[in-house]
Amino acid sequence: MAPSSSATQQVLLSPAELSYLHSSLSLTPPIRPDGRTATQFRPLIAETDILPGTNGSARICFADGTEAVVGVKAEVQKSHPSYAPGTEIDIEAGNDDDEEGNGQEDGEGKKGRNEWVEISVEIPGMRDDDSMPVFLGALLSEALLADGGFTGRLWINRRFHWKLYIDILLLSQPLSYPLPLLSLTTHLALLSTRLPKLKSELDEDPMFDDDWDASVFLYPRTEQTLDAVRPPVTLLVMTVKDNIIFDPSKEELAVAEVSLAVSVAERTSASGDMDVDTEGGRVRDLRLLAVRTIDPPSRLTHPGVPNTLNTATGGGTVGTTEMAVSQRETMDHEEGVWQPPRGGAKRKLIAEMIRKVLERGGVAEEVLDGLDAVELG
Repeated sequence: MAPSSSATQQVLLSPAELSYLHSSLSLTPPIRPDGRTATQFRPLIAETDILPGTNGSARICFADGTEAVVGVKAEVQKSHPSYAPGTEIDIEAGNDDDEEGNGQEDGEGKKGRNEWVEISVEIPGMRDDDSMPVFLGALLSEALLADGGFTGRLWINRRFHWKLYIDILLLSQPLSYPLPLLSLTTHLALLSTRLPKLKSELDEDPMFDDDWDASVFLYPRTEQTLDAVRPPVTLLVMTVKDNIIFDPSKEELAVAEVSLAVSVAERTSASGDMDVDTEGGRVRDLRLLAVRTIDPPSRLTHPGVPNTLNTATGGGTVGTTEMAVSQRETMDHEEGVWQPPRGGAKRKLIAEMIRKVLERGGVAEEVLDGLDAVELG
């Protein structure tokens, strides 16, 4: 379960205001504070290739002023044999005479390792080893390496590989949970990442073309056959009763009952051809990579809760389920006063949240279409 951001732990809203916000979001359709629909993303400004001296970079600024910058650097490193369980070791890998049939020309054996990618997240006011930056970096790495195909793009030959450093910097204070912003910015930075063109062959020491105009994109694009593989994106989804709300703000997360971080990516097609619908638009085949629950601030203990009811401060815990039910029934529930949610999430509700993300014409496709419209340098 993800830790909550320190900026979203306490929202300066009274219990009556939280109750009003919860009631507004429970309506059909829900009424959001900023006037957006349940599936509407916040407006954003995006640009790429903003950092000189990097292989790829991007910047995204949300309408609320939250801004992030991502820089990608690549360097050549020498590969070492892996002795992990289940790994096949080629004893004759160093034989210079065995240059034929090694599978390099047809792309076989180009398997990378997760340690070839290093992600660091910096958030203002937090240390690098705080729980928030560490978890965000781990979640972004999990989504990026989930399919196992990304590290294969960093393979040069059996002796050398690219090492990728992805530095993520949140320029502003986290006015809301920063995961979607960091994910979208990383997506654009990876799309704009270019590597020098390789001139050497087979297992020779790598030599590259000095002309940067001849460099190749890490995620190449062509007009005839689009490379369907794209970096993943992670979306934040929350629920209030039966309403599913995308891209929640700080105030909306304060009354969320369930909050999920859903990572999706486009499925790799065998032919590589682009699927086109009847209206001439592109049809995306999305697949689920990872799902993580996010601790919303509504699950935290709010000020004013007696210590006898707060187990975090030494309060007594109930011994049986019957005692817990009777204790809930005896607690006062005043109308118009915010009461934090209790219990877990229903499996059907979580499945419906994931289905809404993956459905055709949904929010994930809309976000990916918007990111594809950003001009790459």
